[in-house]
Amino acid sequence: MWKDRIKPGSVNNNPTPFWDLFPTFEELAGSAPTHNIDGLSILPALEGKDAQRQHQYLYWEFHESGGRQAVRWGKWKGVRLNVNTADYPTLELYDLTNDPKEQHDVAAQNPAAVKQIENFMREAHRYNKDWPLLKSEGPLPTKE
Repeated sequence: MWKDRIKPGSVNNNPTPFWDLFPTFEELAGSAPTHNIDGLSILPALEGKDAQRQHQYLYWEFHESGGRQAVRWGKWKGVRLNVNTADYPTLELYDLTNDPKEQHDVAAQNPAAVKQIENFMREAHRYNKDWPLLKSEGPLPTKE
């Protein structure tokens, strides 16, 4: 059955986050899609169709190692380190097309991309009193 749906040896270079799997499995099962979730079915991409919906950007945050935020937007990846310890953490910017190993920060040369990625970070981040990420959100509560 699948040899007729997915062309053998096909390659898809679309960034696909883990959260796209659930809506993909729903579509494969013929279930009604769950609404108000971040994931997008990647079944059209698997089948080689041009109608694959794309995320405008991808956002991650990590609380470990001083806190981190990251955005993937087209060829750009923006990274902020030490977001729960620094007052004004700087954003590092990488051009993944020309620098896939993220070795050359090009933020100074691309202020418009930096500004857009900072806007995406503000838009995507959700404050949680039990898991504050940014220094401005305060420390984790302590048990007494």
